Amino acid sequence: MVEAMRNGEALLAPEEEWAYRMLVRLGTARAGEVAERMSLPPEDGQRLLAGLSDKGLAAADGADVYRPLPPEPALGTELLRRQESLEEARRGLAALSEEYLTSARRRHADQLVEVVVGAAALRERIRRLQDSAKSEMLWLCRANAVAMESAENTEEFDALDRGVRYKVIYERALLMEPGMQANVAEGVRRGEEARSLRTLPVRLAVADRATAICPLIRGDEGDIGEPSAAIIGRSQLLDALVALFESHWDVAIPVRIDGGSPDEEPDLPDESERFVLSLLVAGVPDKSIASQMGVSRRTVQRRLDRLMALAGVDTRPGLAFQAARRGWL
Repeated sequence: MVEAMRNGEALLAPEEEWAYRMLVRLGTARAGEVAERMSLPPEDGQRLLAGLSDKGLAAADGADVYRPLPPEPALGTELLRRQESLEEARRGLAALSEEYLTSARRRHADQLVEVVVGAAALRERIRRLQDSAKSEMLWLCRANAVAMESAENTEEFDALDRGVRYKVIYERALLMEPGMQANVAEGVRRGEEARSLRTLPVRLAVADRATAICPLIRGDEGDIGEPSAAIIGRSQLLDALVALFESHWDVAIPVRIDGGSPDEEPDLPDESERFVLSLLVAGVPDKSIASQMGVSRRTVQRRLDRLMALAGVDTRPGLAFQAARRGWL
């Protein structure tokens, strides 16, 4: 690291660069001529041109006559070496920083959890968390948003577009809120993996399994005052939250809308029917499904009747079983 930092000096000393530029302008020159133009003693001219020659920036043509050489071959190699050395120094610094933070977290709990207060501050941190995500976002989405409505989360689409995987579990009551089913459907079309459960224990967002945001109030029990949340870094607490998400993901019901088209086989559910089916299995009532889709309750019932006919059953529990068995969900 020390050696790399020492290499932060210029590739050429100011006098060497001046002498090289002078030689480039002259084409060829004697050491005395260069020294005179630089207002230096003759011996300094000889020293500078000899130094340039040693660095591969000048060549001697006869006695005391020099011509310039292109700078890229000589200085490019040196620059690359310094870049490699600097990168090694950065890796060393990152390792030392991680060691320091790990040690500090063992000694000081306040290095592990940061508390953010206020809806505006919390919304900003949620946006920053998604903007910084490189590979994966995990979400537990409960009803009655604390700081940001799902429809406001445009950062998700940006992250999906750059290849970030989104795994989202929606609480059933959230899917019954106005506009939510259309919002979830759009997210799934863009690549989101969506599932649903009747209830969720907490709200949670985790980026790359490295940083989590977990609100500190429930938001559905008449809480008053500004919302607050914990920002949690790498720790056993974060590992526990990720394990909590995974345990709920394993039992959650997939929300599916994919696979439909006008030319789809008549003995398979189309896109809208798959969506209705996934909401039914998640426990969303017919009335809420109809309201969110902008159709009548009777239309929803007709679609379910067709699905039961396709599955060869006459009850909704039987439909749910056959849908899982046939891979419709």
